[in-house]
Amino acid sequence: MSVAKKEVKRITTHILLEMKKQGEKISMLTAYDFSMAKIIDDAGIDIILVGDSASNVMAGHETTLPITLDQMIYHAQSVVRGVSRALVVVDLPFGSYQANPEKALESSIRIMKESGGHAVKLEGGEEVKESVIRILASGIPVMGHLGLMPQSIYKYGTYSVRAKETDEAQKLISDAKLLESLGCFALVLEKIPAELASEVAKSVQIPIIGIGAGEGCDGQVLVSHDLLGITKDFHPRFLRRYADLYAVVKDAVSAYITDVKSGDFPNENERY
Repeated sequence: MSVAKKEVKRITTHILLEMKKQGEKISMLTAYDFSMAKIIDDAGIDIILVGDSASNVMAGHETTLPITLDQMIYHAQSVVRGVSRALVVVDLPFGSYQANPEKALESSIRIMKESGGHAVKLEGGEEVKESVIRILASGIPVMGHLGLMPQSIYKYGTYSVRAKETDEAQKLISDAKLLESLGCFALVLEKIPAELASEVAKSVQIPIIGIGAGEGCDGQVLVSHDLLGITKDFHPRFLRRYADLYAVVKDAVSAYITDVKSGDFPNENERY
């Protein structure tokens, strides 16, 4: 029997470590609101990420940079109310931790106290070392994020695959080992060569969650709206669509409009 399928009332960071030890893959999806969180939690997802991708998906921004800490807390509050089993991880948004370790700790404490989330996630390796140390020292679990880091989009200027060159690949491996040594319970590796991601997963004891990082990772994460086909114009190679909800919702709304215009809705069975 899988670790996650035992009589587990709540997924914890310890359970995730046991899953890696036993070779059980970890499933992770994003959620930004109560309704979606409840559905994917009921389906049995292991981790729900309240991602700063809400900036793109929910608010229509081109990047993740505009979303604020207050907005992230609002989304996280909504998600936590819909979850009974999954571990809820909340992104520290751009500007909430880069200034100094004290700012990073203050932001993390606000997320934990005000949202009820279970852990925070932040991007970077050596450059965020002191912030990770401060956050972990306060008792807050931290998930790292390496590879393509969307909050640094203007530094790199592109969303292309990262760590293809030897120097960057070696730095990524070094950063992964550093984050593990500091006490991070897991890492996200985004859009890097599959062989490199597999090497990292084998070189650390903590779970490696991939997005566009191949099958050698200990788990996978996708944006729920992408997986469900709500964001119809997003077609990266790493994305597998499991539904076409854009078409389903559009057809349903079109049918509703037709029924309203024709006078078919409401009928005598749909009134008081």
